Parts: sequence; C-alpha cells; structure tokens
Amino acid sequence: MDTKAFKRSLNNSENYHRKGFGHDAEVSGMMQSEYQSNLIQEIRDHQGTLRRGNVTIRLAEAFGFCWGVERAVAMAYETRQHFPTEQIWITNEIIHNPSVNQRLREMQVEFIPVESGMKDFSGIQTGDVVILPAFGASVQEMQLLNDRGCTIVDTTCPWVSKVWNTVEKHKKSSYTSIIHGKYNHEETIATSSFAGTYLIVLNLEQAEYVSQYILEGGDRDEFMAKFSRSCSAGFDPDRDLERVGIANQTTMLKGETEQIGKLFERTMMRKYGPDQLNQHFLSFNTICDATQERQDAMFKLVEDRLDLMVVIGGYNSSNTTHLQEIAIERGIPSYHIDSAERIGSGNRVEHKPLHRELEIQDPWLPEGEIVVGITSGASTPDRVVESVIEKIFALKQLPTLVS
Repeated sequence: MDTKAFKRSLNNSENYHRKGFGHDAEVSGMMQSEYQSNLIQEIRDHQGTLRRGNVTIRLAEAFGFCWGVERAVAMAYETRQHFPTEQIWITNEIIHNPSVNQRLREMQVEFIPVESGMKDFSGIQTGDVVILPAFGASVQEMQLLNDRGCTIVDTTCPWVSKVWNTVEKHKKSSYTSIIHGKYNHEETIATSSFAGTYLIVLNLEQAEYVSQYILEGGDRDEFMAKFSRSCSAGFDPDRDLERVGIANQTTMLKGETEQIGKLFERTMMRKYGPDQLNQHFLSFNTICDATQERQDAMFKLVEDRLDLMVVIGGYNSSNTTHLQEIAIERGIPSYHIDSAERIGSGNRVEHKPLHRELEIQDPWLPEGEIVVGITSGASTPDRVVESVIEKIFALKQLPTLVS
C-alpha cells in the first residue's frame, strides 16, 4: 500500500478530522472538573514537597497528563458533544488510564471488541463515528474504516505521527527501520504498518544481538526464531540489514533509545567504513519531549532520600512501566498502582511488581518517619494522584493540608 497516497486521500476527505469541533470552552470545563486537582497544584506551588507529621511527599517535577494525552481526551469529549446521537466507537483505549476509559464508556463511546487477540470490526456501520486513540491506528485499520464510510476522528499524538514520517522516509530510501519498542504495543503496531521493511528490538540486549549478526553473521534460523513476531513479512537478516534507520515507540526509555541509535551507528561504521556511513545508516530524533521530561524528572527525584516510590498509571502503560524501572534500578522499594482503590485499609496495597502479576503487600508503608516519592504516567490525571496521596495520609491518620 502507498501509505503517503492514502494519507493524502484521507486528509482531503470530509469524513476525516484531526482537529476539534469548536466545543473548546465546554470541554475544557469538563476536563478541569473531572481530572484536575487543587491539591496537586498547591503542592507544585510548594516546589513539589508536602510534609505532614512524620510523612513527607515528594512529587516529581514533571508527571501526569502530557499535552498529547490531554489533546486526545479533549477531542474524544468534543466528538461526543458534536455527534450527540451518532454511534461512536474507539479502536483502542484512548489512553492507558482506566478511569478515563471508563468515563468514555459512560458517555456511550463503544470500544472495538477483541476476540482471540483480534479486533472485531463487524459491528461498525456506514456513518458511524470512529475515534483513533492517542497511540494511533494501523494503516490497515484506517483503510477499513475509510472504505466502510465511517467518520474518522484522529487523535493520534503528533509525536507518534513524527515517528510514522520517519519510517516512511526509511521506506522511500530502501532502509530497514529498526524500531525500539514492544512488538505488541498498539503504537508500535501502527508505526510498523507505515514502514517498509522493519525489525522491532525490545531493548539494548536485542539490539546488540542484531549488531553482532550484522558484523559477523550467525545462525539465520535462530535469528528468525528470536524475531518471528517482530519483523516485516519476508524479512531476511542476510539481506535486510545492510541499510538501517532508527525509530522508536515514543514511550520507551530515552537513554536506551539513544544507546541503540549509537550502537547501530558504530556498527555500520565498522562494517562499511566512516566514508560509507550515510549510505548505510539513518537517524532522526523521534524521542517524545513529554516522555523525556518525565523520565528526567524521575531520575532527579530518585537522587533524593526516598523510603519508597509510588508510580501511578495504567498497568499496560509503557511510559509508566519505564518510570518504575528507574526507581527499581536505584534499589528503592517501588509500588506501581493504577488507582487509589488499590490502597486498602490496614496498611495493605495491591500493586504490580515489574514484569509480574498483581500481588498484595501488607504492610507496605514503613512505621515512623517516611519520605514517599510520587510520580505518574503521561495518561494519569492529577485527580488520581491526589486520591493516592489522600489514601497515604489516611493510613497514617494525617490531614491532607499543604504547609
């Protein structure tokens, strides 16, 4: 499929919308009342620190809703305002936050059902309105919806669109896109659909394996078994790794994406020589500013003395998981929760350890004086963060007042 030609056709369609519908004031008021928090704003005004009795809360300098997320949610709200009686669908979670997605369900926005890991579009009719989430949708999904005569509201984050443009440049110049991401994450699925030949690497370890194969060759069958779900159809490592370009899922760890880019730059330089580097390697900066700011703030926060870290966000949120990784790497006890409801009475918490299923920790708050670090993923409203802080103070029987 000529993705550029399809995008041009879509952009010229009266049934395709990338902007709001003029209900800004009304939607802004709804978003403020439902998601913002006076308490969090006051803590920000006090340099991110709140102390009461023997408990100190330290908030990361950057956390929570990013611009792209806020834009996507606002557009979804505007869509319901603009189409009050139409059937509205969304192809995936608008963002990785359970309370926000539940709010859309309450507004009669239907989520595309998933059967055996596959989306079932059979219920969508001509004239239905379909929202594409902040992570985007694949070219194939957009083509299907366009062919079915749907009204498409595209809330894809511009940073994600920037990555799509990058892999299209790779494709145009016959470079293989090496995408740092999770092969089954909806953003990476969408990005790979815009690419030509591609290979998805999860981390630096996988990237080093590919680098070694480029330099020295190896067992092709082993390579293909390792990346069987992470490469384009017909991928051949002996043919398709001669010219490579770097791209990424925008929510991955910034430092690791940079390391992977430098690794492949050095690899191609060693393989082909410095004078031939530009014929074998392409790199564009596709790291999301908001992701970078939240990770940088987390690195700064864990430099303080913290007794524990609370990371708030959806369990399937990639950017939230990476924030948790930063605390764990520093040896700080870390609790990833998606809402205040995970904190129970009697000093117990239901949380998700890294790469494991939910489990209960009882007790979880140490006795005596404690310093609690708090951050949240880019899809988490301030109101949810406020609720978590209130629960922590309730367990310690302390008021939630700002000094």
